[in-house]
Amino acid sequence: MKKRKVTVSIDTTYKYLQIWNGLFNLTTKELSILSKFIDIHKPTNDTNLCSVKIKKDVATSLIIEDPNTLNNYIKKFKDKKAIIKQNGVYKLNPMLNPDTDVVEITINR
Repeated sequence: MKKRKVTVSIDTTYKYLQIWNGLFNLTTKELSILSKFIDIHKPTNDTNLCSVKIKKDVATSLIIEDPNTLNNYIKKFKDKKAIIKQNGVYKLNPMLNPDTDVVEITINR
């Protein structure tokens, strides 16, 4: 079996999500919105990725008048397993954590 190594430089959360999108099948718009949730959530101490405050900040950033519009996307993220709801708190699927320094993928045939 031949081993191949590929190094990918990623400078945005959006690009990081694109790498994993084959597993989650998010649309371009969903990728954009989820990356905004992650970027806004990252510097906070909030344990909930989709808290009311973060939702308001994401809506403002994306020029969405009503933050509740984002509930449709949150449901899609949950259905596609990009986010996980545990004990009433939304968390990012650990696979999508952009703070990961190195990811190794093994493909078995």
